[in-house]
Amino acid sequence: MSDKIVWSTCNVNCGSRCPVRLHVKNGIVVRVESDHTKEDALGTQQIRACLRGRGLRKWIYSPERLLYPMKRIGKRGEGKFARISWSAAFDLIASKLKYIIDKYGNEAIYRNYGTGNLGGVVSHYNQIEKLMNVLGGKLNYHNSYSTAQIFQAMTYLYGKTDTGNYISDIVNSKLVVLFGNNAAETRMSGGGIVRDLVLAKKQSKAKVIVIDPLYTDTAAGFADEWIPLRPGTDAALAAGIAHVLIMNDMVDIDFLNRYTLGYDKSTMPKDIPKGNSYKDYILGFGEDTTPKTPEWAAAITGIPAKRIVKLAYEIGSIKPVYIAQGWGPQRHANGEQTARAICMLPILTGNVGIKGGNSGDREASFGIDWPTIAVGENPVKTSIPCFLWTKAIENPTDFTALNSGLQGKKKLEVPIKFLWCFASNALINQHSDINRTHAILQDESKCEMIVLIENVMSTSAKYADILLPGTSSFEERDLAYQGYAVEMGALMIREKAIEPMGECRTIFDICAGVARKMGKEKDFSNGLDHDQWVEEMYHQCRKIKPQLPEDFSKALEKGLYKWPRSGKSFVGLASFRKNPEKYPLNTPSGKIEIFSRLLWQMAQTWQLPEGDSIRALPEYHPTWGIPGIPGKTDEALYPLQLVGHHFKQRTHSTYGNNEWLNEASPQTLWINSLDAKPRGIEHGDLVKVFNDMGATLVRAKVTPRIMPGVLSLPQGAWYKPDKEGIDQGGCINTLTSQRPSPIAKGNPQHTNLVQVVKEK
Repeated sequence: MSDKIVWSTCNVNCGSRCPVRLHVKNGIVVRVESDHTKEDALGTQQIRACLRGRGLRKWIYSPERLLYPMKRIGKRGEGKFARISWSAAFDLIASKLKYIIDKYGNEAIYRNYGTGNLGGVVSHYNQIEKLMNVLGGKLNYHNSYSTAQIFQAMTYLYGKTDTGNYISDIVNSKLVVLFGNNAAETRMSGGGIVRDLVLAKKQSKAKVIVIDPLYTDTAAGFADEWIPLRPGTDAALAAGIAHVLIMNDMVDIDFLNRYTLGYDKSTMPKDIPKGNSYKDYILGFGEDTTPKTPEWAAAITGIPAKRIVKLAYEIGSIKPVYIAQGWGPQRHANGEQTARAICMLPILTGNVGIKGGNSGDREASFGIDWPTIAVGENPVKTSIPCFLWTKAIENPTDFTALNSGLQGKKKLEVPIKFLWCFASNALINQHSDINRTHAILQDESKCEMIVLIENVMSTSAKYADILLPGTSSFEERDLAYQGYAVEMGALMIREKAIEPMGECRTIFDICAGVARKMGKEKDFSNGLDHDQWVEEMYHQCRKIKPQLPEDFSKALEKGLYKWPRSGKSFVGLASFRKNPEKYPLNTPSGKIEIFSRLLWQMAQTWQLPEGDSIRALPEYHPTWGIPGIPGKTDEALYPLQLVGHHFKQRTHSTYGNNEWLNEASPQTLWINSLDAKPRGIEHGDLVKVFNDMGATLVRAKVTPRIMPGVLSLPQGAWYKPDKEGIDQGGCINTLTSQRPSPIAKGNPQHTNLVQVVKEK
């Protein structure tokens, strides 16, 4: 028998926030179960945690759990530390902050991007934001590692992000085409998008086609057909389909004339030279004079021309068609172009803004707009793309608005000298070119202090100067809200299940301790402690949902509250489709900008490395890291494309040290038998994957579920180098580049050329 059962949550960034019920006996969590509440007449369903959330106990009680504040005594990355007191830790942090601010200014302080804990409202990285704002601010970042390219693309094309229909709207579709959209493995929550996909697929008679280099679980479980293509060539496929649609009069010309800018010469801006419309590009009347025929696309994508023609007729001959992309296709070096190009298919066929259609964007998400901690105003307005933080350390004098996407200033004035990291393994493990990042961080004359707050001794934790043990979700009271992949509104009030292990503290208490040393404790805390802030935020939630209990203690007893979304299927851009004059888009023209004047101007002013390009149209632009294209990596030496994919064993790198999950889903390299056999590689063999940036060892998974010429390593495996620097854990970021995408300056971690050999 348990002594008590309390609600808690799985906090990590899979897109969901699943509730879990913790069974506690003698001060120890002995069992973790998921949402047990029954579905009701209102339509609220269970939000069932996947194996990761149910494996929380093994993670919280990990042998690698951090229990005490520590100071580094070896080189960064060696993982050598000495225990210190909290008072000493706060003194060291406060002293260094004062020194950096006095010498370089607040712009030299930066909180590194990370999403390892997004479930807490009070225990959130916003506490660091608030702390730094009361201390004069810090350098900002924009974009994310996950969505930089697609968000930028949707903004230029549609004037906004999140333009799609719900995935459940496929009940109204006659055809569904998914580009790299793998909800079955990336949205596994029982209350999430994959549940909607299961139910909608049962009710719909629509044919489902999945286009992806991998035969994913979504393809296996939901698709009527899988079409594999070479990574990074989705835009070429879209162009080949567009050629068939245009040549056979299958485009919705009335839609294009009324709602778009740039399809043909009649819808182009008058001051733009002839030959720059989308139709000109597709038919070969544009700058490159190359018709984008199915044969042209076949040579690039690896999809037979006949199948491209058939797919074009399938898309162009019926309506409505639901076309959506995941976030994998845009996570390439040419990702902005890819995202815009895929969207051209519903635009050409008039499937935007209607039931059963979609914008080409990822499916829409639903959630209640719950309150967040107010952090105040940051006096520092300068912002860097989050993927380029290593450049801001190493080469700040060459960090400009025109070559690096800097915002708020034309040029970065000071380097990053002080790094905050909270629940972030992006310092090393999730950032590209680990060996280069390692070299940058080991030079203490560049970034002078790294303060890292974590639960376990992660790969990145080994690079901290001051390493602080944060509480887990088991050890603190807090609120949590539904994630963007949970298809209902949810509020979870989690109780502290156990006392903090060792000397672990909440992120609020850590920031309050630093603020105290800096003479700013009252400004930071507003006179409230951690639990009082939880109650304060709960009452702010009641302003949105007044039916919540007035008494916080009663709300805490129930723990889980859910609200169904409206029964109506959400249709993105529906108002615009109904009346584009009354409800224009937030683009300069108010229309869908197939031709973007903003990108046209940017292409003439931004400074790009050879091989990169900014295009006003959604064109296919070959770039580095794709076979046949000159680049940093020699194709003759490295003939295979390498991509990563999200993996059931972990969320990004979180839970990467969970022995239960590692046993259930071991890290393996996906390789087709046509690539394995000539190299003497058999299923289960230890292989070495390498290129100019590094090498990693991993077991081979020889499978027909991946396209020949392509390898895939599940992203997020923990970096484990030997004495020679060769990774022993199958970490893909030993092989990825820090060269960003052209527009968003985003993460290109699916664009890689490598070789693989059997390890002797």
